Amino acid sequence: MRQRLLATAAMLLALLSHALPAHALGQKKLAWFDTPPADAVALARNGQAAKLYVDPADYPGVVRAAGDLQADIARVSAARPALNTGGKPAGADVVIIGTVGKSALIDQLVAAGKLDVSSIKGKWEGWQVQTLRNPLPGVERALVIAGSDKRGTIYGIYEMSEQIGVSPWNWWADVPAAKHANVYASAAAAVSDAPVVQYRGIFLNDEAPALTGWVKQHYGDFNHKFYSKVFELILRLRGNYLWPAMWGEAFYDDDKLNGKTADEYGVVIGTSHHEPMMRAHDEWRRYGGGQHWDYNRSGEKLREFWTQGLRATQGQEKVVTLGMRGDGDEPMSRDANVSLLERIVSDQRSIIAKEINPDVTKVPQLWALYKEVQDYYEKGMRVPDDVMLLWCDDNWGNIRRLPTPEERKRAGGAGVYYHFDYVGGPRSYKWINVTPLPKVWEQMHLAWQYQANRMWIVNVGDLKPMEVPIEFFLTYAWNPAAWPAERLPDYLKLWAAREFGPEHADDIADIVAKYAKYNGRRKPEQLEPNTYSLVNYNEAARIVDDYKTLAARAEKISAALPAARRDAFYQLVLYPVKASAVVNELYVTAGLNRLYGLQGRASTNDLAARTRSLFAEDAELVRRYHEDISGGKWNHMMSQTHLGYTYWNQPPRNVMPPVTEMQVPKAADMGVAVEGSEQVWPGPGGDALALPALDVFEQRARFIDIFNRGQQPFDYKVVASEPWITLDKPAGKVAREQRVVVNVRWAEVPDGVRSATLTISGAGGRTVVKVPVRKPADAASLSGFIETGGVVAMEAEHYTRAVPAGQRSWLKVPDHGRTLSGMTVLPVDAPADASPSMRLEYEMQLFSAGQFEVQATLAPTQKFQPGEGLRYAISFDDEAPQVVNLHADGSEKAWERSVSDGATVLVSRHKIDKPGKHTLKFWALDSGLVLQKLVVNTGGQKPSYLGPPESPRQ
Repeated sequence: MRQRLLATAAMLLALLSHALPAHALGQKKLAWFDTPPADAVALARNGQAAKLYVDPADYPGVVRAAGDLQADIARVSAARPALNTGGKPAGADVVIIGTVGKSALIDQLVAAGKLDVSSIKGKWEGWQVQTLRNPLPGVERALVIAGSDKRGTIYGIYEMSEQIGVSPWNWWADVPAAKHANVYASAAAAVSDAPVVQYRGIFLNDEAPALTGWVKQHYGDFNHKFYSKVFELILRLRGNYLWPAMWGEAFYDDDKLNGKTADEYGVVIGTSHHEPMMRAHDEWRRYGGGQHWDYNRSGEKLREFWTQGLRATQGQEKVVTLGMRGDGDEPMSRDANVSLLERIVSDQRSIIAKEINPDVTKVPQLWALYKEVQDYYEKGMRVPDDVMLLWCDDNWGNIRRLPTPEERKRAGGAGVYYHFDYVGGPRSYKWINVTPLPKVWEQMHLAWQYQANRMWIVNVGDLKPMEVPIEFFLTYAWNPAAWPAERLPDYLKLWAAREFGPEHADDIADIVAKYAKYNGRRKPEQLEPNTYSLVNYNEAARIVDDYKTLAARAEKISAALPAARRDAFYQLVLYPVKASAVVNELYVTAGLNRLYGLQGRASTNDLAARTRSLFAEDAELVRRYHEDISGGKWNHMMSQTHLGYTYWNQPPRNVMPPVTEMQVPKAADMGVAVEGSEQVWPGPGGDALALPALDVFEQRARFIDIFNRGQQPFDYKVVASEPWITLDKPAGKVAREQRVVVNVRWAEVPDGVRSATLTISGAGGRTVVKVPVRKPADAASLSGFIETGGVVAMEAEHYTRAVPAGQRSWLKVPDHGRTLSGMTVLPVDAPADASPSMRLEYEMQLFSAGQFEVQATLAPTQKFQPGEGLRYAISFDDEAPQVVNLHADGSEKAWERSVSDGATVLVSRHKIDKPGKHTLKFWALDSGLVLQKLVVNTGGQKPSYLGPPESPRQ
């Protein structure tokens, strides 16, 4: 019996070994669970584990991380290895961990010629993994994890943890590790790596109520026990830097062990863009003696305050923030000037020289050019050459400025402060992930190419809702070249396979990509009942259907996953997808409720009830997150309000959008509405109702709604004037409302027919609806995009021709756009094209002539280099190109519109002399532009948020 049980257990473990990929995201495979290469080291086999050896004289953070590897091997196998911090390694299989120059074991192997560390020696945070045969007396096989410095070794350790199946999110998102009977490691040739961006980190910010409530419940305060979990996560994600939580918290003052623990772990601490000299904002309230945060009035007290900040962090690795903003992350007073700020920085550096190092250039420092501080720089303010310039985005994920060629020569280099979360105008967004990875890629690719690679730090709010973009941000910072645009779809597939197994990986990746894309085109906090058109292009209904389809797919996968993985799936996939779907449907339903009330539909009250139901469902999803998932581990973490915003800041409680209710008479009373119009019959304009055209090129059905304005049902009948008009429900009974789909049997339609009619009769009378029909005689011979409904709408990637120029070429960024993707130019730092030839061409068939508008939808890229702004040129056929400047309107109103919409929409006007075939040409004069969509409006474009759906192509 025992043998049978053991055999069964072994078989189950073998099956589970296929549940996760053996390698980390994008890394060379180092771990095996069956059929390993020759001379592979058995980390765990048949219930026995290899011994781990680390020099006790190595860094405490290395010894601690070795303990994590010990625990991780036990997580994935039936054996827990011994961790030896002394003695000589011995055994058939051992693991030797250490830092070059700090570990006697590693240095012994190097001296004996057994280990070549030349590929990492002297590098910042380099790591190397290699398996060796007979490296030491008494050792048959060894897995050697070596680092060029403290963090290099730690990254090598966590590389192995991830490769054997332990997710970096094993604690923070409860991702379980798959069990394996055997675990092997093999790297006959050294596998090494080192980061491109020097400092890579996160900023915990805007942390109340969610993160703060969670921390208070579990840790009492933002103390070293809490931060230990954050530090480990950062290191497992190959980050190294943290701006701690700061609204009411003070990292060094709240717990004197916070800084010491960070240094032992190996995480570099900084303070945010408005907290100079290692002092938290709240510390001035505590120790400022009631004096003003004003250098002219309180200079002596501030210098003392800053001195104490450096003394409290003595001997700990840090990057010191310089400069000064106004109290509470506000601009300084109006009379603040460049000379005053330069004096402040000079005085701060004098303190650094006295307290840390007389050679102040040896102390890492940054100056954050945030908001108005960048204006000071542009007006001539400068800091010493060794100080890093930390450029910032506009708080909405669009980098405001990057180094010029001359600025790239500065010894201090440059970095970027980015946002996944923000409190401020035009509206705060804190609740959930709203940043699509392709947008992050495109902006940080700019940063990399413009050599802003000294530091990348991102505001992640409460941390928990931003798991996916956090990891991508840090992964991309490690090695941007490993993730070109064409590999972006692979990233999420690898991530999903690591977290949930390969079976559903492609589907999960698509779901996660899409919900972030959908949230990115309008952040949930900015939604209104009329954000998406309720009548034009079926837009609001399509938005709701898209979200609901995603949520249904996620629910299906959740049910199919092993029970042990469902809590992680809820946190990382199901909750953000379902919650986003519910919130979008909630606002659309509230919008329809108001419209139906104006139309007098009896179903108005049903939509009011549905709105309330969705509001309750939103609360239930949060309750489940707080109380049911992982045994209530994450209580408070989704308590951020996200419904009912009326201005830039959050409401104190979620508030349901207002609904309309009406008194419905008993007697039946028919009303008729048509697709594409708010007008109804009977009513003003109702006698002239007309459907959008049925078009042979689109072959898209249309609909009419026959609705009841009373309580009693009634019979209806619809009669078409032409035999080739089809109706899915030509007759029936209406209780609340009935949608009738109108279509055409195109093979029976005579060429040139322009219209038909529908006669609708029921309780209260009869009405006639016009049905425009278009089937040109030469339809089959036309090519390119076809004008339909008075527009030609084209996704940027669907060009007829892409013409390169010299070293410049076109690049498609998959999924970077509100509707499909984006087209941009490589290299992104190429100079402007003085004599443009590089272009995209779009052939189309127009059926009318006249003065037409062309709308170009582009990513809301900021003017990240000095100059007039990013420009494109556009023309039809051989007309002279019109030059359009993306940044011609530099007003705050224009910026607010572009970031709220997630796009910049610009208009040019063109004269078309005659119908027929035409070619629209789009020239990219400046690099950095991202074209997403073009719409030619020949007179039929209807108001909508995303614009018309793409036109047919032949």
